[in-house]
This record gives sequence, structure tokens and C-alpha cells, in this order.
Amino acid sequence: MGRITNTTQAEAWNGYEGAQWARSQERWDAINDGFNQPLLDAADIRDTDRVLDIGCGAGRTTRLAAQRCGEGRAMGVDLSGPMLERARASAAREGVHNVSFVQGDAQVHPFDPGAFAAAVSRYGMTFFADPVAAFANIRGALRPGGRLAFTCAAEAGANEWLRALASLDGILPLGDFGTPGAPGMFSLTDPDHTLTLLTSAGFGNARAERVEAAGNWGKDAEDAAAFLIDSGPGRHLLSQVAPDAQERARQALIDALRPYENAGAVWLRSSSWLVTAVRKDTAGD
Repeated sequence: MGRITNTTQAEAWNGYEGAQWARSQERWDAINDGFNQPLLDAADIRDTDRVLDIGCGAGRTTRLAAQRCGEGRAMGVDLSGPMLERARASAAREGVHNVSFVQGDAQVHPFDPGAFAAAVSRYGMTFFADPVAAFANIRGALRPGGRLAFTCAAEAGANEWLRALASLDGILPLGDFGTPGAPGMFSLTDPDHTLTLLTSAGFGNARAERVEAAGNWGKDAEDAAAFLIDSGPGRHLLSQVAPDAQERARQALIDALRPYENAGAVWLRSSSWLVTAVRKDTAGD
């Protein structure tokens, strides 16, 4: 792995968080797969393109992009060693050969200049320590006219899993979890701010549109609650309270998720921004 500036995220995604996502790849994909087609359609991937997947995690979107650019290649980059190990294993198992995975910090990684026709990301753009620097670095990896498409979380109240977690306020120290602009997954919930960042980084035609999809969080409320509690944020929140409060939180979360049970699954609707932009020609910068 090359130079890392985003050390806090590197520690998290090479620790418990990354290990949990790696071993739970199928479950996270069941939650987020509804956003794959809108994301990849927006990137307009063509048969001979080279595609860059930022924050690729366990590589689901990288492999799907590789299938779309059958004569080209897709490369996923992520901070997390455990998730990339899972990504490589999944690609080998599925027989996706025009794909590669690199461990690195996309904010400073030395991408080949102008090497990619498109860059995509499913929720991997929100963790940068310096988003303008990161977007500028990604822009440099794109050829002139290269396309950028990514999804990022919309406001917390529009996401049913976050509304379920909000029911634990008063039991767990939720603090600013879910607050727009806070570091982490909610740093880009304000689309106007996001478009300004992209413009500052040298992108043009930046747009954001809301997309929604339902994800399968578990077979029933107990299963979904256990999975949420086992996630990085859930585990962190639970660790800050005594055992009796932990048990009250678990039961409260089960009760909050019970209305979403349907036909052997817990379906929770998520709302995101689908952001698109293009690298402007040098002469037009």
C-alpha cells in the first residue's frame, strides 16, 4: 500500500469495520444492490472502457463494471486489506478476469494520468479527509471528457434504517450520528455542497438526483437488529453503555424494525444522491 493521508479511515477499514464488511459481503450487497444499475447506467460504461471504482470495498460494483466493459478493464481501489482480499476471491470465483484491485488512498494514490474513461463509487466518496484534493486526484485519473458517477447517502430522515436507529436516542449516545456534513457516510448529504466541491476540483456538468431503493436487512426483526448492532457504528455505540442499556437498545431496535418484516425479510428503504460530472478539457478549465 502506498502513501496514506486518511489515517483514521485506514485504521477503521483495516480493523473491525473492514473485517465485518468482508465477512458480510453478501448481506451488505443485499442491502445496497438496488443502487447498482442506476449508478452504472449513469457512468455510461462502454465495451472498451477502463473504469475506476473508488472505495470499492468487497468489489461488487467493480465486478459489475468489468462485465459491462468486456473488452476493457475495471480497477477497484480501497483502503481495506480485508475487503480487497474478499474482492479478489469473489472475482476469481465468478470468473471475472478483466478486473484488478489495489490497496491505496484514493485521495493521494498515483493513478496513471488520464487512464480511465469513467470513475464510479457506491458510497465510497464520503470518507475523504480532504474531499477537494480527493476529487482533484480522481479527476486527474480520468481522460478529458471522462465520466464520474457516484452514490452518497441523502439526509438521515429519508433512510428507514436510520429512522430505526434514531428510536434508540436516550438509550445510546447517538450524538451527531446522521448529521449532514459530519465526517463519514453523511459528509455529502447536502447536494449543493457536493456539487461545489466537484466544481472546485475541476469537474464540469455536475448534477445530483435523488434515487431510492429497498434493501433486505435480514430474515426478521431479530436478525436485522443483530446485524445492525454488529456493524461498526452499532458496535461503537453499544460499547459506550452498560450491559442493561445494551439489552434495552437491542429490544428497542427489534421493536422498531418489526413493522418492516414482509415475506421472510426486513425491507428498509434507503435514499441517496446519484451524483454525476465530467472532467473538463484542459483548455476549458
